[in-house]
Amino acid sequence: MIKNILVALAGLIGLVYILNPTAGIIELIPDNIPIVGNLDEAAAAALVLAALRYYGVDLTGFLRRKFKDDPDGKKNQDGPPEP
Repeated sequence: MIKNILVALAGLIGLVYILNPTAGIIELIPDNIPIVGNLDEAAAAALVLAALRYYGVDLTGFLRRKFKDDPDGKKNQDGPPEP
């Protein structure tokens, strides 16, 4: 019960951070720092995705490739055959 509440709270905090209601005034890492500036938003997005996956909503599934077995034992992608 407490774990469910903590996961929901973490997901909600991540979502609020991504929505950025303070218009960039309060940020953990300023976005104008090269390379590392967007890491806090990436971490918040990962937190939201993990919380959703905990509750059974897997939004990362569309990023996976689907493979089918070939008679040779190799795996080929679904799609047009190679010439």
